[in-house]
Order: sequence, then structure tokens, then C-alpha cells
Amino acid sequence: MNRFVALSLAMLAMLTLGACENQNSRALQGWVEGEMIFVSPDEQGRVEMLNVREGDRVQKGKLLFTLDDDLQKADVAVKKAALINAQQAYDRAEELLKSASGTRKALDDADAALRQAKANLQASQTRLTRRRVLSPVTGTVQEVYFRAGETVQPAKPVVALLPPANLKIRFFAPETRLAQIKIGETVDVSCDACAKGLTAKVSFIAQSAEYTPPVIYSREELAKLVYLIVARPAAPEQFRFGQPVTVM
Repeated sequence: MNRFVALSLAMLAMLTLGACENQNSRALQGWVEGEMIFVSPDEQGRVEMLNVREGDRVQKGKLLFTLDDDLQKADVAVKKAALINAQQAYDRAEELLKSASGTRKALDDADAALRQAKANLQASQTRLTRRRVLSPVTGTVQEVYFRAGETVQPAKPVVALLPPANLKIRFFAPETRLAQIKIGETVDVSCDACAKGLTAKVSFIAQSAEYTPPVIYSREELAKLVYLIVARPAAPEQFRFGQPVTVM
């Protein structure tokens, strides 16, 4: 009986070891990356109010920051005055035409000037409105590059946002494993701090090989040619930017 028990335990241990080795051979190392949204002003200005901090979760349409708007308000006032003058000129030309003292061309010219004045005012009001910068997406504030009181140039980002849907998992597979991975296929993803049962869907497989990147520290993986694979997680809110993961 003792010999039988010992033999059974030995076989169980061998099966368990074999299963572990098989599981380890299927494991591929990777990490979480994200495609950030950089929010910048249309024109140069001084940041008057910064309404968010790094790590804040913001909804689409939330106020992120404001820029000084004195020049834009003054421009709106000028355009409003020009619109009043254009309207008066149009009304006068219309009255002259009715009394046969004016011409159709004069009225058409006044009408064109009035429409241009309205367009100029609308453009100025738009510039003024955009001094209050709203979040274009729902996501998490990853970086804040300018603070209140600092001057920012146009197209320079003030805030970087990361929507959950923009998270992706990058991992590498040797050529011998490519036949097992297809675009649209679901892979299991795990990490030390992750919940159980997380998955991702393969969305990209590179056509050309590259050397194993430095972030893959496994001694067995060094100096091998591998192919980049990108997968989109089914539950992106469960992952963090830069987090190392294991893909099965």
C-alpha cells in the first residue's frame, strides 16, 4: 500500500510539473500602454484657472482649464459695433431703394457687408468661448504640463487625458507561436494586482520581426526575434498605464 501511495504521489507530481511547464511555455510577457489625448489651446494665452489634477477622472464636457480672455472680449466688442454699423447701413440702403433714391447694387453691397459683419462676430465669439477648454473625452488626467499663471503657446498641450478605451496591451511572440494567434482572438491576461479572468482581443500583429525589447527581462527571451502583438482589453478600467502583464 505504501509503495502504491508513493507511486501515485510521484505520478501526480509529474503531471502537475508538466502542466506548470506547459502553462509557462504558453505565457508571453507584455505591458499596458495607452493612446493619450493631448488637450491644447487654439491660441497663445495665460492659464488663469486649472480645474483638474493628475489622477482625476473627468467626464466629457467638463471644464479643464481657462485662459485669459481680455483680448478676445475686446475683439467681440469691436465686432458687435461693426455689426451695428453694418445693420444701420443696410437699413438705410433699403429705405433709399424703396424711395427710389438708392440702387439695387447699393443694397446688395450693404447686405454683403452685413453678412460679413455677422460672420466676423460669430468667429470672435467662438474664439472667446474657446478660452474655456472642455474635456473632449471621458477619461483620466495622466499629465498636467502647465499651471495657473504660466503662458502656453498654441497647439502646446496643457493636459493629457487617457480614455479607458485607448488602453492596449503590447506583447511579443516568437515566430513559432504566430500560428496560434489570430486577429480577433481572445487571450487571457493576468498580473500581480489584477482581478481574475481578465481577457483582451488581439487587434494587431506586426508583419516584421524585431529583437526582444529590453522590457522583457526573461533570460530565455533575450536575443530572439519576436513579433509585436497588440490586444485591446475587454475591461480596460482594470489595468493601469505601464503595468506589466502576462498573456496566455
